[in-house]
Amino acid sequence: MALEFDIVVVGGGHAGCEAALAAARMGASTLLLTMDEDKIAQMSCNPAVGGIAKGHLVKEIDALGGEMGRNTDRAGIQFRMINTSKGPAVRALRAQCDKQLYRQAMQETLRGQGHLTIARGTVDRLLTRGGAVTGLVTDAGETIAARAVILTPGTFLKGLIHVGLNHFPAGRAGEGAAEHLSGCMWDLGFEVGRLKTGTPPRLDRNTINFDALITQSGDDPPPPFSARTERITTQQVLCHLTYTNRETHAIIHENLDRSPLFTGAIEGIGPRYCPSIEDKVVRFSDKERHQIFIEPEGLETNSYYPNGISTSLPV
Repeated sequence: MALEFDIVVVGGGHAGCEAALAAARMGASTLLLTMDEDKIAQMSCNPAVGGIAKGHLVKEIDALGGEMGRNTDRAGIQFRMINTSKGPAVRALRAQCDKQLYRQAMQETLRGQGHLTIARGTVDRLLTRGGAVTGLVTDAGETIAARAVILTPGTFLKGLIHVGLNHFPAGRAGEGAAEHLSGCMWDLGFEVGRLKTGTPPRLDRNTINFDALITQSGDDPPPPFSARTERITTQQVLCHLTYTNRETHAIIHENLDRSPLFTGAIEGIGPRYCPSIEDKVVRFSDKERHQIFIEPEGLETNSYYPNGISTSLPV
């Protein structure tokens, strides 16, 4: 591998993939540096794309030649225009994706792109001269020169996972954190903060009583995200809807002392419009129930994502 590039992109999530493709397509020699090449474009949480605001962003990425919309069209297993009962200003397209198909589609796109090299590695520190970045040093001790470094580390910067009162360093489940890069950023004068995101335990399809759930179909025909997609050809599936109840809320109230959100162990700022189920139950105590969307994570898996009950409570 050459040790000098025009641009190095650190991190292979949604942002990193688009940044690497954009740079390479402009003719810049580009390196995409990631902890695990097999996990590039991994959909770590709910494998859904779009929705209010986010759906508009995906359309903008597509208009600029990006790949997120087009790969969503290749991997989407249910497409729905949401808020159709409201005015057109608040309507948005949302797709439930097969997380394996999405990862495969994006990796194929990246590996077929000229001027783009993909390598495994973690950044130990950034190199600067005269206030400008000149490259980086990896955890393996390799020095890589670059005219620009684009950081898209997602949740990996000195990441912590909390499960009840236990916590441990991790970028996401089963993967280590980037322990040194945030300290390097701090030393260079950047402000470093901490954000929070939650995820629910997944459900096994074989344990779900679908007869007790409300069926939620996708749009027919499924509307694509990308202006470059003629039609959706991937198999489409059903999602389902259910609700919490008073018993659910009682269990949560009885165990708030086991939630790091309420013990002070979690100090990060969470997403405004995606509160945890314990946060919902406490903040909206007048509500007798909250929605839970039961959504498949793929065509070839029994794993279902219960959207609406992200939590830090232990089993």
